[in-house]
Amino acid sequence: MKKLLATVLLCCASTVTFAQAAAPQGISQQRMERIEQQLQTRFSNANTTHDGKLTRDQAASGMPMLARHFDEIDTQKAGYITLPQIEAFMQERGSAH
Repeated sequence: MKKLLATVLLCCASTVTFAQAAAPQGISQQRMERIEQQLQTRFSNANTTHDGKLTRDQAASGMPMLARHFDEIDTQKAGYITLPQIEAFMQERGSAH
């Protein structure tokens, strides 16, 4: 179940606006909002330094699906990823499918 949730979170938008535009048929707006909230909560829990940035180690510990795509998400090669970068990655992946 955790793997399924992680996959859904990675594939779904991290903002309500994107969720509305990219919601797969059959998934309600309410469900998309719940998924967004879960993503934000998991990001917050993984971000142990509470600086709005996930390091590779933080991602590996708290959000392994993101850790597997860390280099793709960290386009600026800063050594950390942020929610907006995750959102951009998801939008890119969503539009590619």
